[in-house]
Amino acid sequence: MIKAVIIDDEPLAREVVKEFLAAYPQVQLMQECNDGFEGLKAIQQHQPDIIFLDIQMPKITGFEMLELVENMPAVIFTTAFEEHALRAFEVHAVDYLLKPFSRDRFDKAFQKWMEQHNNNAAATAALLDTAAATPLQNNRVVIKINGKIKIIPVQDIHYLEAADDYVKIVTQEGSFLKNKTMSFFEQTLDPQQFTRVHRSFILNVNQVTRIDPYEKENHLAILRSGARVLVSKTGYPRLKAALGL
Repeated sequence: MIKAVIIDDEPLAREVVKEFLAAYPQVQLMQECNDGFEGLKAIQQHQPDIIFLDIQMPKITGFEMLELVENMPAVIFTTAFEEHALRAFEVHAVDYLLKPFSRDRFDKAFQKWMEQHNNNAAATAALLDTAAATPLQNNRVVIKINGKIKIIPVQDIHYLEAADDYVKIVTQEGSFLKNKTMSFFEQTLDPQQFTRVHRSFILNVNQVTRIDPYEKENHLAILRSGARVLVSKTGYPRLKAALGL
């Protein structure tokens, strides 16, 4: 028996997928979900083999939800937005169905997954590592704390600090760990707002109140919160440029 979950905020879209799945008696539809939070809970509860996932949904997007999934199922995206197609395949989705899609197009996508099924685990495991820059493009970072989901608006970030295999995101509320790399954030955060000032620090330039000299040609950026962030010799010109100095 193949376990499936549908995650889409549009009831009609869910009905279409459900109708097309009815042609496959080996598929058991475990749950229909209205948003990413419900979808995440359903995946944790049912451990489906495959999910049919919309991208643009309220609360969190489909890409953001995937970042929080620990045991990744196969994914077929179902969306009305063509611009996400390339990103979907970059995260190793099985297929990308552009609404409104026909039964024939749905069947091709499902049969493609059936053919890949034996080798699917390795392909879908890569989803978590490459689950797109979309959360940052949406000006927020989604993290998971003790089983709970927290959304951090990018403008609330004071600075980011390298922390072994994680990045520490520092805000007024405190610090939070994200299982990403500094290079990931450097490449995806708005360079007009965030600058790599040191190999261990990325700084929100809007938080800087002054820059003080420090030892060995380094500097210290003093933030509104009172935090002091080390600025390296090579990071100093970048910070000055970002500040328009």
